[in-house]
Amino acid sequence: MLINKGKHRRSSKAVRVATLAGVAGAAVAVPLMGATSASAASVATWEKVAQCESSGNWSINTGNGYYGGLQFSNSSWAAAGGTKYAARADLATKEQQIAVAEKLLAMQGPGAWGCAAAGGLTSGGPAADVNPSGSTVKKSQGTEARKQTEGSTKKSAPVREKAEKKAEKAQPAAPQHSHRSGDTYTVKSGDTLAKIAKAHGTNWKALYAANKSVVGGNPNLIFPGQKLSV
Repeated sequence: MLINKGKHRRSSKAVRVATLAGVAGAAVAVPLMGATSASAASVATWEKVAQCESSGNWSINTGNGYYGGLQFSNSSWAAAGGTKYAARADLATKEQQIAVAEKLLAMQGPGAWGCAAAGGLTSGGPAADVNPSGSTVKKSQGTEARKQTEGSTKKSAPVREKAEKKAEKAQPAAPQHSHRSGDTYTVKSGDTLAKIAKAHGTNWKALYAANKSVVGGNPNLIFPGQKLSV
């Protein structure tokens, strides 16, 4: 916990930064405390610290002036840039709280937390693998997920291509319009209305209805040279 006057906490550097510099003066106070960007700790280490500080409750707000799993005061939360995530630490995600704690650790060192020793918190540990904009992210998992997505896309491409070709084959071929001349057909020897209609993708009744004035009253009697509308 970022300690000040908690029952089991001694005065800490983190609280003194907020007291002396305030939110607006945090940028000035950092170099005076000998900040180092190399300070960091693993997620497991921060979880141990949080277990000691708040019993591992990252959303805790008991009204004692300290918030979240790592028990930030509002001034220390703001000094380390936490307000870009939430107004108070208890309103931020675990990952966001750890990201802000990393910055505060670089500013103040492990002495900012009364439970630093219990959690094994030091200034030179490995950086926490967290994504403040979401949840903890493992690079290997992200890479594997991308590979699986790409592989699925590549496998589905041939399937789609086969389906498209099959659909093309299933489409009926366009009727062969032999003897056509524009929108008319010239009757040849041996033709019947049924034969002509089939060649033009229609039926003899429709063809007869469209050409009754040419054919006359008997649809079974047509003559070579007659021009039918098709």
